[in-house]
Amino acid sequence: RATQYTCMLLSYLIERKADKEKLAMKLKQLESSMSSGRKMFRLGNMVHALVAARRTTQLPDVVPRFCLTASNLTRALYFVCDAVLWLKSVGLQPDVDKPKWRNWATKCYYFSLLMNLARDWYEISWRLEQAVQEEKTKEKSFWDKHNQDLNCVKCDGLHGFLFLVFQILKRHPPLLLDLVKNLCDLSGPLDTLGIYKTNPGVIGFCGILSSLVGILTLASPHLKLKQ
Repeated sequence: RATQYTCMLLSYLIERKADKEKLAMKLKQLESSMSSGRKMFRLGNMVHALVAARRTTQLPDVVPRFCLTASNLTRALYFVCDAVLWLKSVGLQPDVDKPKWRNWATKCYYFSLLMNLARDWYEISWRLEQAVQEEKTKEKSFWDKHNQDLNCVKCDGLHGFLFLVFQILKRHPPLLLDLVKNLCDLSGPLDTLGIYKTNPGVIGFCGILSSLVGILTLASPHLKLKQ
């Protein structure tokens, strides 16, 4: 995935240079090959998404339970559409309406990301409320350095609100990484669905950043946001 988006970004950066046309074309071909290969590797992910959806239905908190279950179910539908597109690309189902299935796949992926972001916002708002409660109940003489920082900037405006969010994300790296990854992944479907048009350079950069976050959470599981 990181290789695919790197090729997308590099081809976008050099395609306007007259002496780099062949290299840009090779990068686009490699990107296409990586995309097809990833579709094949994802053929079993529908089962994984359904198992994850079944597991998240057991979560005690209603908001994460709804958001994560909806996310996993729509992700499973996305993998179904992705498998159909793969069958089309290898010639096993030549009659498949590719634009229609691609549109369905993008919409499922988009909704899944929105549910993940809703869960991230719930986590942030819950910790915001917790921080405010700590500020109200703890005596000044017993506040730690973090609570002193919180006390310096009150939640009475956008600046204070953003400061609190920054402090919360700083203290909870898994939440920060999950938020960054979901926001970066959103660039692709927003462009494909015409909600917010960008360019392959932006999508490639966001894809690389998202992939690096994914690699980091695989290498260090404690940085992955727990369900």
